[in-house]
Amino acid sequence: MPAGKGIKIIAENKKAFHDYFIEEKYECGVVLSGTEVKSLRAGKVNLKDSYVTVKEGEMWLVGVHISPYEMGNRYNLDPMRSRKLLMHKREIIRLFSTIKQDGLTLVPTKCYFKDGRVKFEIGLARGKKNYDKRDAEAKKQAKRDIERAMKYN
Repeated sequence: MPAGKGIKIIAENKKAFHDYFIEEKYECGVVLSGTEVKSLRAGKVNLKDSYVTVKEGEMWLVGVHISPYEMGNRYNLDPMRSRKLLMHKREIIRLFSTIKQDGLTLVPTKCYFKDGRVKFEIGLARGKKNYDKRDAEAKKQAKRDIERAMKYN
């Protein structure tokens, strides 16, 4: 495979899958500075407690922490700044109307390089209640127990 081709996952937001039911997933680009891209190549990003908001017809990624690049000196930006997401206008309008109508939210689920460009996977999410979280944990534990039993038999 040629250099720079394919997908390399940088970070995943496992807490989003714990706190939300992810109904649909979308891929979008993001506007970054050069030092932020270098920091992402080193894998220094945290998606926990982040979300996507729509302001004035544009999508913004809020709460993503991209650590400052060690060699970046004065070119480093604020690690917690809001970053603009790149999607087609009609997709943004459709997502915004869905969010407002159904009471859903947008959360980033994955950050990765695709053909040398940084992409974010965002999920249209519905919040889980505490009993949903307990039920999901019980199912996961039962599946682990079954796998463990099958492995030793």
